[in-house]
Amino acid sequence: MLKFKGRVISVKRDFIDRVLIVAIIPYFLEKGNLWFEENLEKILEARKTQSFWEDNTLFLEKSKIYHLSSFLRKLDELGYERVWQVTEPGEFSQRGGIIEVFPINLNCAIRLEFLGNRIESIERLEVKIKDEKIFKNILKKRLRSQRVYSDLTGLKPGDYLVHLDHGIGRFIRLVSLFYKGRPIKYYLLEYAQGAKLYVPLGLERKLSRYIGFKKPALSKLGSLGWQKTKRKIKKEAEKLAKELLEIYAKREISLRPPYLPDNEIDKILSFTFPFEETPDQIKALEDIKKDLEKDKPMDRILCGDVGFGKTEIALRAMVKAVNSGFQAAMICPTTILANQHFQTFKKRLKNLPIKIALLTRLQTKKEQEKIVKQVKKGEVDIVVGTHRLLSKDLQDWLKPYFQEKRKGLGLLVIDDEQKFGVRQKEKFKKLRPSLDILSLSATPIPRTLYMALSSLKDVSFIQTPPTGRLPIKTLVLPFSEKVIKEAIEKELRRGGQVYYLHNRIETIEATRKFLKTLVPRASFGIAHGKLKEKDLIKTISDFQNKKVDVLIATTIIENGLDLPNVNTLIVADATKLGLSQAYQIRGRIGRSHLQGFAYFLYGHRLKEKAKLRLRALKEAERLGSGYQIALRDLEIRGAGNILGKEQSGNINKVGLNLYCQMLTEAVEKLKRKW
Repeated sequence: MLKFKGRVISVKRDFIDRVLIVAIIPYFLEKGNLWFEENLEKILEARKTQSFWEDNTLFLEKSKIYHLSSFLRKLDELGYERVWQVTEPGEFSQRGGIIEVFPINLNCAIRLEFLGNRIESIERLEVKIKDEKIFKNILKKRLRSQRVYSDLTGLKPGDYLVHLDHGIGRFIRLVSLFYKGRPIKYYLLEYAQGAKLYVPLGLERKLSRYIGFKKPALSKLGSLGWQKTKRKIKKEAEKLAKELLEIYAKREISLRPPYLPDNEIDKILSFTFPFEETPDQIKALEDIKKDLEKDKPMDRILCGDVGFGKTEIALRAMVKAVNSGFQAAMICPTTILANQHFQTFKKRLKNLPIKIALLTRLQTKKEQEKIVKQVKKGEVDIVVGTHRLLSKDLQDWLKPYFQEKRKGLGLLVIDDEQKFGVRQKEKFKKLRPSLDILSLSATPIPRTLYMALSSLKDVSFIQTPPTGRLPIKTLVLPFSEKVIKEAIEKELRRGGQVYYLHNRIETIEATRKFLKTLVPRASFGIAHGKLKEKDLIKTISDFQNKKVDVLIATTIIENGLDLPNVNTLIVADATKLGLSQAYQIRGRIGRSHLQGFAYFLYGHRLKEKAKLRLRALKEAERLGSGYQIALRDLEIRGAGNILGKEQSGNINKVGLNLYCQMLTEAVEKLKRKW
């Protein structure tokens, strides 16, 4: 009986005496629910003699004794996901002695009420599905994606794993236990307060590696805390999926004239590239060309390790835009980077009928006004700049418009999108539906996140190094004047230049004097963030033009400097750098056919964590190893960059792999409704 607005309403409850629950496996997902009803007696008979049926089915009867803990473990082993509230097939929940489960062989959920270890009642619930075929296809997809997200190769004792139903645990080892005379292998996981969980081999899809920004807290087995966390983050993932789908939908209905096929100018530009394109570069160029030759705006992310040729692809895309009658712009996070790209592009385009301009706050007001006028009139084909391009006087120009005579801005390239602030990113979002966007990222996107976003975003990867590029020889050594002197002199003898990383501005001048005493014949320059921008640009320019042999700098050199003549890096105190930062800085050298040398120096007392970081850096000498070295650092940063700060917090709570799984499912769920 229920009360509604003061009236008593009679609700008819649907009790049954017995129920079959089958495992979530491909064999059963191929069968219709009617098949299980028609063959129930045969299945029950087969359970007595065949281990397959005994292992993969559960048969329950009212008034019979079933140990509640064994029953819950069996649901787990059959592949059912523990949730806060049951809404779909393949889920179960527990509130004391009341268990709700939605068997994949029924069209409705059921409620089992236990009194101790005896089943008091079995009841059909109003939680139903209309089309079992749709849901079985969803479950098939989920099985496939779970297998991808639960890659456990190379698992080591001490690694953190996330169990879909129980949360974050620490892997201890593989163990063998006997069950009904048969040895069964299990993953042994440790949880909070020393609790142990045994996960059978074959149920790996419920496990995923924990990847997060920080060391996770172990979950408490048997508490509802994990279900609450999971429910909250599922809602957040659905919210993000909705935002992404809205952007995607707007882009799908926006139209613009298709870009023209490659012409003579495109061919000349490719001939003037001094290197041979890598297979990944060729593939990325083909992807972009296909995007641009459609009538729908492009929104592509181009991911590549430092020095693997993303800028060349961006330049060719911009030239393609110009050849199709559009203007193109590249926005950079720093003046140094904008200036460097401008100088590089200017050299590449000097013999082509393409006008390029630079726009930053470093120029005089008069110069800026002149360039803004030229840009708006269509007298400039490509403009390279900082966030100055997002200023009010260019807002109208940033919104593309298509007229017969002048087509305005067609393509915007965003270099290192993650380096821009929240406000600038908001402006990018508003532009996206109607403008071709190419975002460059040196921070790798994890494969799992790529899969979650692949139906909404276009991503190209550059993972193969340029032809002739040599791995950087990495030396991790105690701080030594002799090592520094020999390293600088060795580089100078072969006509090269050196980065000397000293990350303390207050003592950087004293370091210059110390190095000058050590190597008197070398010329030194200083670069750090507190210098006036004009002085900083001049120092970098002098270094670029080989007027300076050694650039003493802070971590300002991490972002985008591309100087092929600099092939030695000396880091004065490597213990102060994070793993990914050290990796990115090392990527600033060895960008030609010459052997690069990176010296990571440390004081006499080396803490254990710093030792592990430096060892990882040494082990990751192989080219393109950003994807390997950064499992816990670069990759999670890549996820944070794309998904935003708020989602990074959610990733920490459940781990990147499970979060991406939730996002994939949320996208699929919303797509069904759209």
